[in-house]
Amino acid sequence: MAGDVTDQNAEQASPGDPTDDAGTTDGAETAGRETSTDAVLETTGLTKRFGELVAVDSVDLTVERGEFRSVIGPNGAGKTTLFDLITGALSPTSGTVTFDGEDITDLPPHVRVRRGLGRSFQITNVFGGLTVRENVRLAAQAVHREELSVLDRLFRSKERSDPVTADTERVLDRIGLADSADVRAAALAYGDRRRLEIGLVLATDPQVVLLDEPTAGMGVDETRETMSLIDEVLADRTIVLIEHDIDLVMNVSDRVTVLHGGRVLTTGTPGEVADDEEVQRAYLGGAGP
Repeated sequence: MAGDVTDQNAEQASPGDPTDDAGTTDGAETAGRETSTDAVLETTGLTKRFGELVAVDSVDLTVERGEFRSVIGPNGAGKTTLFDLITGALSPTSGTVTFDGEDITDLPPHVRVRRGLGRSFQITNVFGGLTVRENVRLAAQAVHREELSVLDRLFRSKERSDPVTADTERVLDRIGLADSADVRAAALAYGDRRRLEIGLVLATDPQVVLLDEPTAGMGVDETRETMSLIDEVLADRTIVLIEHDIDLVMNVSDRVTVLHGGRVLTTGTPGEVADDEEVQRAYLGGAGP
């Protein structure tokens, strides 16, 4: 994970990341087509068209269990649309999404959450009129919904000991907002609202977490604190990160996938991607969207 990035990047030549004699990953050679012996999330030929616009174009993505994968690319590259397709917010024009060995292409978003697929959004997505505790509790209820009867959900006291209450308090402690539990979310500072959003994801107990620019709008100190929190509370999860801060991406990622024009330009270790001439021309060199 993020805290072990130096060691991880030094150990990239693994059975899941075959290399040739020059040390180049298969993903980098074949524009992102990847193979894995322990894939938890895969897309195959994933495509989304909006009329004549092809926002995501035949994307093959393979994310290994426990991996920290970053997805980068210019504005308009299709990054957030890719996340929308993976989480079910959008239906693909063609292609498939496989999660933990199951084809989830046609499953609705809430079922994907219960399967263990979590997501945070580029724009803070919390209920401002509810308290911090109420926000986290709602997220925890999504996981335990099938365990509770209708009467339980409607009339059970929040103070009574139950799995939802236990999970809510545990998450509040882990994200460092226990002391602000009764504060309305709208009254939180921006960094704490982002912290709360990570807590909402954590409360759903995901196997895989998709993070869409979690440090957007933050200063250096807030960014450092947020990434430390992600490393602390999501260290045992698989993470896929969309991020524009290239220095951050290069420091936290096991592998990086570069999108350009809706297609996978390349996939490789941070060092391989940084040295890729096509990436430098298309993105790192400042090409327009």
